[in-house]
Amino acid sequence: MRVRLPAHGWVPRIYQRPLWDYLEQGGKYAVAVWHRRAGKDEVALHRAAIAAHERVGTYWHMLPEYTQARKAIWDAINPRTGRRRIDDAFPQELRETTRENEMFIKFKNGSTWQVVGSDNFNSLLGAPPIGIVYSEWSIANPLAHAYLSPILAENNGWAVFIYTARGYNHGHSTYEGAKNNPAAFSELLTVEDTQAITQEALLAQLQVYIDLYGAEHGRSFCRQEFWNDWSAANI
Repeated sequence: MRVRLPAHGWVPRIYQRPLWDYLEQGGKYAVAVWHRRAGKDEVALHRAAIAAHERVGTYWHMLPEYTQARKAIWDAINPRTGRRRIDDAFPQELRETTRENEMFIKFKNGSTWQVVGSDNFNSLLGAPPIGIVYSEWSIANPLAHAYLSPILAENNGWAVFIYTARGYNHGHSTYEGAKNNPAAFSELLTVEDTQAITQEALLAQLQVYIDLYGAEHGRSFCRQEFWNDWSAANI
């Protein structure tokens, strides 16, 4: 049976295309600071499905915490399709094994893909990865990439950092470093850049934040989440 990737007719949105094209063309280091609900993980999952069938190897999708990874990626349902996010990107026809307890998929071509946490990456170092997606990088453990980057370099692998701004921490320095690296991809997108969320929805979300944190902190949090304002006060 022939399976077309990306699966289920998925195509990147217009504003997702520069990142997608960079990775499709063999880019090795991408930093995408996109606002909340811009489809960061969706792009990364579909790209990983293709990468795993272009080159046999080990691929990881890493979130800050292992338990968070299960909720956000492995068990999560895409409300637009009604399918699990992993089923959207990795059709069953391509799989040899799916191990639910380990959040692990082995494809028929020999590649593997696994959801992991930056809080437990040390337990997985026996299988050196050739592709890693660092999701929510701004709140992940930066030691993860410190340990893993030499492995990626040795394996001629790639790293993709996808996240929303969270103050002047390692997320900010990662973005600035990519901006100054001619071989890297760097991009910061706000809701004004993508037009992915309606004004009505933004106003409703702002009111939620104000109700939770008060007017000043609520507006600051909104700037952080949807405008990637590095200077917004963390809550």
